[in-house]
Amino acid sequence: MKGLFKSKPRTPVDIVRQTRDLLSFAARSSESRESKREEKMAELFKNLRELKSILYGNSESEPVSEACAQLTQEFFRENTLRLLITCLPKLNLEARKDATQVVANLQRQQVNSRLIASDYLEANLDLLDILIAGYENTDMALHYGAMLRECIRHQTVARYVLESQHMKKFFDYIQLPKFDIAADAAATFKELLTRHKSTVAEFLSKNYDWFFEEYNSKLMESSNYITRRQAIKLLGEILLDRSNAAVMTRYVSSKDNLRILMNLLRESSKSIQIEAFHVFKVCLLQSRISLQTLLAYSLPIKASFYDCLRISRLIKRMNSLRRTRLRL
Repeated sequence: MKGLFKSKPRTPVDIVRQTRDLLSFAARSSESRESKREEKMAELFKNLRELKSILYGNSESEPVSEACAQLTQEFFRENTLRLLITCLPKLNLEARKDATQVVANLQRQQVNSRLIASDYLEANLDLLDILIAGYENTDMALHYGAMLRECIRHQTVARYVLESQHMKKFFDYIQLPKFDIAADAAATFKELLTRHKSTVAEFLSKNYDWFFEEYNSKLMESSNYITRRQAIKLLGEILLDRSNAAVMTRYVSSKDNLRILMNLLRESSKSIQIEAFHVFKVCLLQSRISLQTLLAYSLPIKASFYDCLRISRLIKRMNSLRRTRLRL
């Protein structure tokens, strides 16, 4: 007889709705008794774990596409995402991890061939402000950072971040004293500048002056070895991308930029030397700079005779490559 009174299994829609109710409770839980709050937060953690299981599957079964679609539709029908993001600081560490994975997965879920997460975020761009500001909170930085990187998979979201005042903050976030947070900010910065080619090219063209002034002074000339190494490597990726051809031409025409690269060629670190050399080769290949001009650039940084000789040989090789290209 016991089987007759078994509770009906909850659907994905039921779980999302209950999660939304529990998040609403968490948002105002300061008014509740501690015992009641603990009970509700335990339920919320259980629900987040179930949502993750539906989206990712588990050791016994793969995700079911219909269940994922139902979950996704209900999640973005009302403000569940907003509640989850704003209430994240009130959750315990394990619940935060599950919530981060749920939000990340939902960015990739398609319903009727549409990424409805993109539509929702486009109408709620202020949520990106919360995620970016998370880098200023050591407890939330890695969770919000992971969510942010998944959100900027959507081009409209990435464009919003690139064109906002938040973009300037990344030059400081990348140099935060906590290594894991600085590395996370650097990963997000790289994603913003490499994922959506046309949007990035437009951003760099419009914001060339302030962007590369900040990039050079705060990253390329940073006192931190890791920051310099990441900066020169990312610069190479940006300049070598065909979408950024106009930006690259403008960058290599600046004697100040070439001086910075030449300084990096003289770094004690072989890794930085190699990355700088790759970028420097591109500069020489694409620009029409003469040996005399380049050697003149060398004087302010006190380049040695060997440096000048090496640069001279490199120029000759680049000129040879140019002639070969013209013949072809």
